[in-house]
Amino acid sequence: MPRDDFEPVHVELDWYDGIRSGIAAVDGVPHYFRSENFTDLIDEGAYLVWPADDEVLALEREQSAIYFAAQARGDRHPGEGGVDARYDELELLLEPRREPPPDARRLFAQWRHAPNPHQPDHGGGYWVRWRTTA
Repeated sequence: MPRDDFEPVHVELDWYDGIRSGIAAVDGVPHYFRSENFTDLIDEGAYLVWPADDEVLALEREQSAIYFAAQARGDRHPGEGGVDARYDELELLLEPRREPPPDARRLFAQWRHAPNPHQPDHGGGYWVRWRTTA
């Protein structure tokens, strides 16, 4: 387990030259996070974070498991729509929760790779340390 205040990433939602959104622990509590910068390669950057309850975390993990199962079989990405009915149902339920509310906090993330990247139970293989300043 990482030290130095690094916390687990529970679910990776978007990745582009680095993790851009998902659910991770912030002070031990699950929170959605979304990068403010989707264009530049960054190791440390600003993210909006807001709470995610246990129910939504379970639904996000379920959708992630569907994605990883499809990937392992070599199937089309279920996010294309019409590939997996449950994935589509979860997308409709989760999409509104993935938008930051007006009171979302702005934190800076420092990332560390976990030993087993891109495993559904490892949130894409990342750990994160949050700070209030860059």
